Amino acid sequence: MAINVRIPTALRALTGEAAVVPAEGKTVGEVIRHLGARFAGIGPRICDETGKVRRFVNLYLNDEDVRFLKNLDTPVKEGDEISIVPAIAGGGGLVARQ
Repeated sequence: MAINVRIPTALRALTGEAAVVPAEGKTVGEVIRHLGARFAGIGPRICDETGKVRRFVNLYLNDEDVRFLKNLDTPVKEGDEISIVPAIAGGGGLVARQ
């Protein structure tokens, strides 16, 4: 069953610049592992050595954060879409001066 995976700009060099790629699996975790098997180097950028999603990576299944579902065990079905969204952190902000 094909699931579309949206690839962020920072990882597109690993997918031949494709913004969306199909992947297979019955859960979010299986889809991510399949993606890692197809595109060398992408797996370690999404999950750490223990198989957990890295802190600075967010995964969304049809616009729902998988952390609030069943994380990597969240089931997927034909036509679903997973988005890989890297977290963005900023600096200390602007300080108003008087």
